[in-house]
Amino acid sequence: MPATADADTPEARLRAHGVQVTAQRLAIMRAVGSSPHATADDVAEEVRTLIGSISRQAVYDSLGVLVDKGLIRRIQPAGSAARYEDRVGDNHHHLICRGCGKTFDIDCAVGEVPCLTADDDHGFAIDEAEVIYWGHCPSCRHH
Repeated sequence: MPATADADTPEARLRAHGVQVTAQRLAIMRAVGSSPHATADDVAEEVRTLIGSISRQAVYDSLGVLVDKGLIRRIQPAGSAARYEDRVGDNHHHLICRGCGKTFDIDCAVGEVPCLTADDDHGFAIDEAEVIYWGHCPSCRHH
C-alpha cells in the first residue's frame, strides 16, 4: 500500500496529532466516521459492537481528547445532545430536521453574506462561523 494511503488511517491520524493509539480510540474514530452526527450514546453503542465493553465515561473522555486534538468535531444544536463528526478542517454548516432530527452537512453558505460577517469583531481574528439551518425534511413535511 502506498505511504499516502497509510497517512489517512485512524492510527496515523492519532499519531500525527500526538494522541496515544488505543483500541478504544480507534473504535471511537471508526464509529464517528461511519455515523456522522452521532451522539456519544450512539458512538458508545457502535464501539461496543466493535470491541465489546466500554464505559460511558471512557467514551466521553476519548471524545473530549479527540475533539481537543482536532481529530473530530463536536456540534451541539439547540435542544439536542452533542453530536460528533469526523469532517474537520473546513467551515461547513448543518441542516437539521425539526421532526426526525436527521442532520446533513452543508458546505459554506453562498450568496449575500452579511449574516456570516460579524458587524463588530471586537478585535477577534474570526476563523469559523457556525450556522445551523432548521426545517422539516420531505418525509416529515408529509406527515
